[in-house]
Amino acid sequence: YSPGTDISRYKNIPVPTSYMAINSDYDFMGGYEHDSKGGLLHVANHHVSPGKKQWTWGYSDFGQAWDRNLTDEDGPYIELMTGVFTDNQPDFTWLMPYEEKTFTQYFLPYRELGQVKNATKDILLTVTAEKSKLHFKIMVTSIQPASKIIVSIGGKLPYNNQVTLQPEEIFEDSIAIEADFDEKQLVVQVLNEQGNELIRYQPAENKKNEMPEAAKPALMPKEVKSNEQLFLIGQHLEQYRHATFSPVPYYEEALNRDASDLRNNNALGLWYLRRGQFEKAEPYFQKAVATSIGRNPNPYDSEPYYNLGFCLKYQDQISEAYSAFYKATWSKAWQDTAFFSISQIDVFRGDYQLADEHIDLALNRNMGNSKAWALKATVLRYLKDYEKALLVCSTAIEKDRFNLGARFERYLINEAIGNIEEAKLNLNQVLILSRGTEHNLLEYAIDYAAAGLFREAGRFLKLAERNGNTSPMVYYYLAWFSAQSGTIEIAKHYLELASKANSYLCFPNKLTDIKVLQYAIANQTLDAKAPYYLGNLWYDKRQYHEAIKSWELSVSIDNQFPTAHRNLGIAYFNKLNQPNLALASFQKAFNLDKTDARVLMELDQLYKRLNYEVTERLKFLEEHLEIVLQRDDLYLERLSIYNFIGQHERAYELIMSRQFHPWEGGEGKVSGQYLYALTEMSKAYGMQGKYDHALSLLQEAQTYPDNLGEGKLYGAAENDVFYWLGVCYERLSESHTGEEYRNSAIACYQKATEGNSALGAAMFYNDQQPDKIFYQGLAWRKLGEDDKANIIFNDLLSYGQTHQEDQVVLDYFAVSLPNLLIFDDDLNLRNKIHCLYMSGLGLAGLGKIDEAVKTFNSIIDLDAMHFGAKSHLLLLATEGLGKLAST
Repeated sequence: YSPGTDISRYKNIPVPTSYMAINSDYDFMGGYEHDSKGGLLHVANHHVSPGKKQWTWGYSDFGQAWDRNLTDEDGPYIELMTGVFTDNQPDFTWLMPYEEKTFTQYFLPYRELGQVKNATKDILLTVTAEKSKLHFKIMVTSIQPASKIIVSIGGKLPYNNQVTLQPEEIFEDSIAIEADFDEKQLVVQVLNEQGNELIRYQPAENKKNEMPEAAKPALMPKEVKSNEQLFLIGQHLEQYRHATFSPVPYYEEALNRDASDLRNNNALGLWYLRRGQFEKAEPYFQKAVATSIGRNPNPYDSEPYYNLGFCLKYQDQISEAYSAFYKATWSKAWQDTAFFSISQIDVFRGDYQLADEHIDLALNRNMGNSKAWALKATVLRYLKDYEKALLVCSTAIEKDRFNLGARFERYLINEAIGNIEEAKLNLNQVLILSRGTEHNLLEYAIDYAAAGLFREAGRFLKLAERNGNTSPMVYYYLAWFSAQSGTIEIAKHYLELASKANSYLCFPNKLTDIKVLQYAIANQTLDAKAPYYLGNLWYDKRQYHEAIKSWELSVSIDNQFPTAHRNLGIAYFNKLNQPNLALASFQKAFNLDKTDARVLMELDQLYKRLNYEVTERLKFLEEHLEIVLQRDDLYLERLSIYNFIGQHERAYELIMSRQFHPWEGGEGKVSGQYLYALTEMSKAYGMQGKYDHALSLLQEAQTYPDNLGEGKLYGAAENDVFYWLGVCYERLSESHTGEEYRNSAIACYQKATEGNSALGAAMFYNDQQPDKIFYQGLAWRKLGEDDKANIIFNDLLSYGQTHQEDQVVLDYFAVSLPNLLIFDDDLNLRNKIHCLYMSGLGLAGLGKIDEAVKTFNSIIDLDAMHFGAKSHLLLLATEGLGKLAST
């Protein structure tokens, strides 16, 4: 932006932009709509809520299209983002086991103030200097009696007024100021009737923070110098949930250098633990422990002991887990979590007295552990100290009104002492607060199971049963709870119900789900759904071999469930590089359910990825037209094929007859087909000498209709459009007297030369595309600047030839990709095609037509639906290039 641009004004921001406020000393942020004179303010302690961000799509055609998509009344659309225990949107803070982080934040509407200068939850203040007046406005959210407003300028007090401030009224006043008024000498204060300061605005205290250093991409593991940096990079990748980089190679590289490295062993063990690979995790924890006690049997940090205990418990090695947890209590940092785990095992063993001692030790060190309060009540109930147990429940609920474990304990305790009506009331509260959803109820049932209380777990989870609509996981857990309680016949009954339950929206994701589903697989061998669910869980946790094995077991039991075949298709292609197996799986999935529009879309994308002929794909889509019409992506693929095979009028008709809904990051798909259809139709009219028709289509291409769902990006490159406009005007000038058409042609050619001509990978929507640069060169030639044109064409050829064999990796900071990627792309192949296209354009521009044709044909062999190659092959096959390239 140019100096002096007020970026607080929506209309001054033409492009999608994020603004981050770094290290603000203020406790507020907000947005104000000047037309309606209303705004929204966020107030929170900036020491725990430093994150302040504004996002806008920008006040251009592109942004206004998103305004229409995302608002009820067509915009404007602004996102105000705030972060608690986080600096800005992508930053995360660790939350340790059973840790509680608390914060308070206020969102409040305000009016008439304009741009707020300072604010609390009670009072908002704005100050503006205009000409010879200093205006100040104050809004309060509650009555502030006898408030004193003091304005000081350079130590003088030109304003001192006492008023009662009320929420219904905006207090407003002004004072005269000198022509040489210096805002840095201004202090505005509001004091309450006791003389305590409610708010202050003092511009002199505002500071301009240094620009933070830009984030740097991580080096490849072998390039990292130290094990410490390998650990920190891996930890960062985990903390930020990096989209494309895995922490595992960093931890593994560190351990290749030093197999005894404590932190990297612990980190890699945790990575496997969180993914349900307990046996793989254990050796890493054992090694970390061994390293930590290599010099001293009592380590400074006992986290590896705690993690080892957790891992052993998942493997049912209870005694070994108990010992590891106990050793973890020797370190203060892990005392509350370890004592809680120890108490759970005490309950599991039936030693309630010892459990009571240990749970007290856990609570003494962490009163915010809601699970510990519920367990304390459970222990007291088993000790038959009902009065104290109810008191613990009350304390727990006072601390956390959504502590369903404590509420269920209150139900059980009242039931035990015969207070049946009170028990019913408490049970009803559990149902109300949990909303009766299986996810909420299952979490608390698992807490009981973690302490070996399987009967209570079963009773709790039975609240999630729904006549005819119970989640399969509810039944699987009830079966497992029953089996652990020794009621095998009941367990079998629940396994049968689970196998027949509706699989819709059943996505297991918990570590305990693994054990439960493995129990089901072992004890209900005819159930195909249990291995299917387990496969989903393994795939989510990136344990692909286990996922494939589970899904293959599922289809071996029941070959008629389409989703298992579909999932196998994705895994075969993306993880095993077995395209034939993937294709067979997808075809099987679709044949089993030809009403599934998503699977149809994915199968078509697989055909596309396997480079099927476009006419075959079109025939397939037309055979399932009713399903194609259900999805934008399928509809778009169909019309794109029409565009590709030269039926541009048909493609244009299909585009204009549908309202599209693009996804964020996927812009350019619909508009690209819109532009291609109009440009190709225009070229066709031009070849017929119908230049007026051609002109109207190219002019239409410069405006995106609302139904595309997207607008034109500010600064969008339209070199090709302006080039062809120039050609049309040039041809019209040949049959018209005067200079009007000739001058218009020159203006369009000049416009076509503008823009970035730097060459690159061009992966994203707003990256400069090589064909746009190609048309810059053609425009320079039309203007008689052959040297400039040849520089561009030679650069295209040179770049394409030089970078064709590059080994490509995704950018470290990439968070999304512009293409619909169900199937992993071959980035090296994609780069080769891109470089061949550059080379072909360069050759065409240099007049090496035969070589250009050969290059474009080689692209089509690799990508049967490459629009650029197809378009320019058609151009070279006509007399078009000779005409367009002439000066």
